[in-house]
Amino acid sequence: MIEIRKTGITATEAQAVVNAANSRLLQGGGVCGAIFRAAGAARLQKACDDIGGCETGNAVITPGFALCPYIIHAVGPIYEDGNHDEETLLYSCYISSLDLALEHSISSIAFPLISAGIYGYPLKKAWKTALRACKDWCRKHPDHEIRIIFTIPEQDKYETGKEIMKQV
Repeated sequence: MIEIRKTGITATEAQAVVNAANSRLLQGGGVCGAIFRAAGAARLQKACDDIGGCETGNAVITPGFALCPYIIHAVGPIYEDGNHDEETLLYSCYISSLDLALEHSISSIAFPLISAGIYGYPLKKAWKTALRACKDWCRKHPDHEIRIIFTIPEQDKYETGKEIMKQV
């Protein structure tokens, strides 16, 4: 089941929250900063430092500390022009996140719209890739029930997501 909610990612009751991370797994601003603050920045940064980093298109998992049971750190691509494997890398970070959810028996996961903020991914393309990746993953794993929740506080991103969901 995939749903889109007009809310912030730290307000969800999901077992796992996905952080739109940078490759060094350092606390940032935006979604990343909100997740670090809600989880407990010092402990979360220590857990990330212990991992050491994550390549673009991949994901790693840490405890969620004060926020939720798990935080999955997915590194999306910085959008250049669409000709540098951005779509493949974005698709891969959703798949990697869902694979970690399966590995840890997670039944609900909250995603932001990865790479569609400061990384500059075009909004409609980001939604199409995100929803296609999640639907493809669910089709490939029909025996694993998981609630996939996109948490989108911005009205324009929320409305675009609802529109694209009908098409994908």
